[in-house]
Amino acid sequence: MTSKLHKTVVAILFLWSSTMALAQGAGAEPSLMTYDLATKAMEAAESYARQQGWNVTILITDQNSNPVMLRRLDGAGARTFNFATAKALVVTATGLTSGEYGSRVEAGDIEEIEGGVTFAGGVPVYLNGELIGAVSTSGVRALQDEEASIAGAEAIGSTSSD
Repeated sequence: MTSKLHKTVVAILFLWSSTMALAQGAGAEPSLMTYDLATKAMEAAESYARQQGWNVTILITDQNSNPVMLRRLDGAGARTFNFATAKALVVTATGLTSGEYGSRVEAGDIEEIEGGVTFAGGVPVYLNGELIGAVSTSGVRALQDEEASIAGAEAIGSTSSD
């Protein structure tokens, strides 16, 4: 059963990545989020979540919203992957945290992104002032999700371009 679930998740990620790559076309810039950076961010975010006793899904994407690494901790809800993906989407599209994006959408300052969410938990990762990707977490309260994501982002860069 676990093997089938794992294969299904891998297949979905592969299809999603392929679709995103086709949608971005030949002009998409190469991924700035390396596997090594994603591993460091993931370890920090997961460690933080485990210290808090949170069962979450953590997604690391590059600046093009392509997944680089995913972990769904035991006990994380089935829909947490979908929420983590939607948070990463708005982060990479705007360079804002998903919570800040939500506040700006609510205020009418920016347009809503199709498939995105307007609550906290996704944060941008900036390295040397450049957006290199996102860390998004889902499974607990939105601000708690964001805490875990910040731990991951700060392990390899920052959550703002300053």
